[in-house]
Amino acid sequence: MKGNNLMKNMSIIIWCFLSSMTVFAQQKVYDITLYGAKAGLKIVNTLYIQKAIDAAALAGGGKVLIPAGIYITGPLVLKTGVELNLDDNALLLGTNKRLDYTHDKLALISARGQQNIAITGNGIIDGQGRELVENVLSLLRQGLIKDSEWLIKRPTGDNRPAIFSFYKCNNLNIKGITIKNSASWVQNYSKCSNVLIDHIKVESTAYWNNDGIDIVDSKNVKITNSFINSADDGICLKSEDKNDLCENIYAADDTIRSSASAFKIGTGSSGGFKHIIARRLVIFDTYRSAIALESVDGATLEDIDISDVVAKNTGNAIFLRLGHRNNDERYSTMKHVYIANVKAEIPAAKPDIGYPVEGPPPKVRPHNLLPVAIVGIPGHPIEDVTLENIEITYGGKASRNIACISTDSLNTVTENIAGYPEFSMFGELPAWGLYVRHAKNIKLKNIHLDLLTSDFRPTMVFDDVNTIAIDSLHLPGDVVRPAIILNQVSNPVLKDLDLPLPGDKDLVKIQ
Repeated sequence: MKGNNLMKNMSIIIWCFLSSMTVFAQQKVYDITLYGAKAGLKIVNTLYIQKAIDAAALAGGGKVLIPAGIYITGPLVLKTGVELNLDDNALLLGTNKRLDYTHDKLALISARGQQNIAITGNGIIDGQGRELVENVLSLLRQGLIKDSEWLIKRPTGDNRPAIFSFYKCNNLNIKGITIKNSASWVQNYSKCSNVLIDHIKVESTAYWNNDGIDIVDSKNVKITNSFINSADDGICLKSEDKNDLCENIYAADDTIRSSASAFKIGTGSSGGFKHIIARRLVIFDTYRSAIALESVDGATLEDIDISDVVAKNTGNAIFLRLGHRNNDERYSTMKHVYIANVKAEIPAAKPDIGYPVEGPPPKVRPHNLLPVAIVGIPGHPIEDVTLENIEITYGGKASRNIACISTDSLNTVTENIAGYPEFSMFGELPAWGLYVRHAKNIKLKNIHLDLLTSDFRPTMVFDDVNTIAIDSLHLPGDVVRPAIILNQVSNPVLKDLDLPLPGDKDLVKIQ
């Protein structure tokens, strides 16, 4: 797939289009203090800030200034032509009272159907998520609000406001700011177009479901030069409308820490994902996968191009999954995926230990370290995947006392077709380096896999795969034999295998 003209042209088109997006520089400034806002912790400034926003919108657009100081506010609604600008040393502090958030404004800052809006500056927006959830729980115990899940798991998103929520907005510019402590998703961009997110910082480990950035059924989105530390997925693309999709998304030069997955497409996957590019991602202390592509609700996921990723201390390097948890006849598809220049370190320990909200223990059963996985479902393979220049070091320390699946009983690996997609959804896997099942046309080029301590499992297992090509494979000297298991594999092509004792027929087993 490398050198594919379609992918190269797509990259150029997206870059040129998104680089031409308007950067707001309004001439007139609307200082919120001139509309009655006061700094401090004793006054809620919602009405005063909203008056400034409304005045700027009525005048045809303008910059609403949050000057230096602490300003408490309830939910605000941005309007066409308005730039909300946070001055240096400005802190916009969201109210921690649940009843201040009405159901049609269940976010600190929201907009619906607006054009040319921006949030900029070097200030901080803090949602006070932990304090807000404590207030939610207090209200639930008193019976003053209702929630369908709080006694089973945790309060739903209906009672946990996000910080940003934008719906069907066009031409958004989010730049420079720091966003902290959401009670739910930090930012939700749903059915939006022409979105520029640049040089922002997200610090959100206050509670569960703290996704750093969620792009939902949106088009022409650019996420660059940003830092994300989140209790849930870092950058996450979702599709919640079966008649819509995420398309033309570009993420580059971002640093991500997550107690879930760092760069993820799915889990919500009803419609589709097309033309997604990621470049130069730095990932660290991430509990689940550095890269996760998951289509399980009927979506089409195709034309994905990810390269130049460094992942240190992460639970899993790459996870590709087709599933079928939707209740209709539609089946998800995944094809034309190119992942290159990835260097990852998978420790023999929990990668996110010590963070405020850690990833949960395995739901299926205990397992040893898990490999890169490309897993479809019977009759619905993942197609046309190329992994090139991949270097992964595993901590090893696998033990049969933890779990063991014999290569003679590969059919005992659960299909878990309707399960929540994550790298541990199968429990134990029979390989330590790469596991491929129900797939077609898989290409591996220049793959380096290493172990810090021994592992009793084979390096690679291919099960029900039509056409697999391995070109240049490098493994450690003490690899267990056989290193490669081919089970129900047609059209295998293996060359330049830099294995211990090359030529030993026991290193590849066909069954």
